[in-house]
Amino acid sequence: MVQASIVGLFKTTLIIIGAIVVLRFIGQLLIAKRNLEDERKLNARQRDFEKERNRKLKNFGKVQLDSQTINKKKYSKNENSTEIEDVDFEEIN
Repeated sequence: MVQASIVGLFKTTLIIIGAIVVLRFIGQLLIAKRNLEDERKLNARQRDFEKERNRKLKNFGKVQLDSQTINKKKYSKNENSTEIEDVDFEEIN
């Protein structure tokens, strides 16, 4: 009877140690997977940043001509619809 309990205790101890080892191994795999995903995301952000930086450096100092930003109409005082009116402001006491 004493031998059976020692063998059972030994088996239980080995099972517990084995479970701990397996859980630690799985934990290390999950940590490695998370680190690889983080590294991929970081590299993608770095590439996007470099592309944007190179694009901005390439266009630095250049004026972009766009029909929405530059009004190509020539204003003249003969046309009332396009006449620009200056307004003077007075202080009210």
